[in-house]
Amino acid sequence: MAAVDVPHAGAVGAGHHAADSHGDPDAMYLKASHGIRSWLFTLDHKRIGLMYLTMVCIAFLVGGIFALLVRLELFSRGMTIIDGETYNRFFTLHGAVMVFLFIIPSVPAALGNFFLPIMIGAKDVAFPKINLLSFYIYIAGVIILLTSIVMGAVDTGWTFYTPYSLQTSNSVISMTLGVFVLGFSSILTGLNFLVTVHTMRAPGVTWTRMPLFVWGMYATALIQILATPVLAITLLLLIAERFFGIGVFDPKLGGDPVLFQHFFWFYSHPAVYIMIVPGMAINSELIATANFPKIWRREPAEMSSLAIAMPGTIMM
Repeated sequence: MAAVDVPHAGAVGAGHHAADSHGDPDAMYLKASHGIRSWLFTLDHKRIGLMYLTMVCIAFLVGGIFALLVRLELFSRGMTIIDGETYNRFFTLHGAVMVFLFIIPSVPAALGNFFLPIMIGAKDVAFPKINLLSFYIYIAGVIILLTSIVMGAVDTGWTFYTPYSLQTSNSVISMTLGVFVLGFSSILTGLNFLVTVHTMRAPGVTWTRMPLFVWGMYATALIQILATPVLAITLLLLIAERFFGIGVFDPKLGGDPVLFQHFFWFYSHPAVYIMIVPGMAINSELIATANFPKIWRREPAEMSSLAIAMPGTIMM
């Protein structure tokens, strides 16, 4: 079962818009209007998905360049092209860019935005303006991360482990603030998908008839909403520790540096499923679409995404 091309009255009402900024709801999304302004202020989920796809591809290129530089440095013993401190910074930037700018938003924000409403017969996501806002929050997080590079890249590793991240003089605050901002983009995207699936399915698209890709995006959205706030709070506490010395993670002030690891991996362990469940959803959809006759026992396949997502979120 691929897309469901059934018009749904709720698809327009829930989003409080009939056609996006293009004017004609039935026009080809790439040709409905022209100019950079039509892209910057679009409410079309397909255009927003393409903008996400462009950004994550750029992030993949940047992260890949850092990876190549790291591997080039390891080509021979001793210093090849960079010193040890610069190596640690490149290694950290590679991890942070790949995890927070590429892997986490790649399938949900790009392919999910593009295909999920189409597959359930909706005109758009439930909250088109919030969808565009989440993209610009993503852009804001990218800008803050770039600022941290200019101010002196972080050398803590992408996990920002304490107590070293409390002691180093590098731009830990701007880097963690950028990741903190990116978390809001992830939360809003997940919330949008959940509401869209619950309220905007076309007539006949019951829970048992939803495409397997939609089930995967639904499970991923649950993880984003449940786990991402924990990372946001953890990084906010780290910033407060750097600014005010409140003694949460700093052992010199009575804090526990291992507590940071517990908080951080409460998100980062489920983040593994944010990475893998969408990929499994794509594979399931391809197999289910290409299989004839239809896939045997769809219900276990549908429930498998939730069975991975929910225990994976609460178990470490």
